[in-house]
Amino acid sequence: MIVFENCVISDEIVTKKFVCDLSKCKGACCIHGDTGAPLHEEELSILDDIFEDIKEFLPEESARAIEKQGKYTIDVHGEYVTTLVDGKQCAYVFTDENGIAKCAIEKAFNEGIISFRKPISCFLYPIRVSKYNSYDAVNYHQWEICKDARILGDKLNVSVSQFLKEPIIQRFGKDLYEALKRVKI
Repeated sequence: MIVFENCVISDEIVTKKFVCDLSKCKGACCIHGDTGAPLHEEELSILDDIFEDIKEFLPEESARAIEKQGKYTIDVHGEYVTTLVDGKQCAYVFTDENGIAKCAIEKAFNEGIISFRKPISCFLYPIRVSKYNSYDAVNYHQWEICKDARILGDKLNVSVSQFLKEPIIQRFGKDLYEALKRVKI
């Protein structure tokens, strides 16, 4: 366990290897699961504001699901999450010409249409953050569908924290990332 300011961080963030291998998994983390991606409260108004800007990148069934259910929903734990299509894939997903599930929000960001990249829980995946009264628990979520990412991470010798440098800095700041680089386990 690594403690930094108000974060309790799993050792696995620096010891486990991980590099997304989209050519193998095809973005499975965006289309499998039993709930949408967790959302911070401040992200709700952002999704409300950007919907019309990203709608052109969404499949029709996704746009219909969002228009019917809302731009976000509440899961069984009472937490805000992204809307799902037919209780399965994230409604903000489209499939590219290579059959890879990708984020329509990020596509609009990459094209300079919006300034919001994607929900931080998506950007940080496979890190999951649980908030408690006095600290955040920062854990590595190991899911079978990410087996190829672990294999590629091992091959390239890239840790979860190295792979997720940019989102870690965005969410927690550069000081935490630098502290993770110095950890020796």
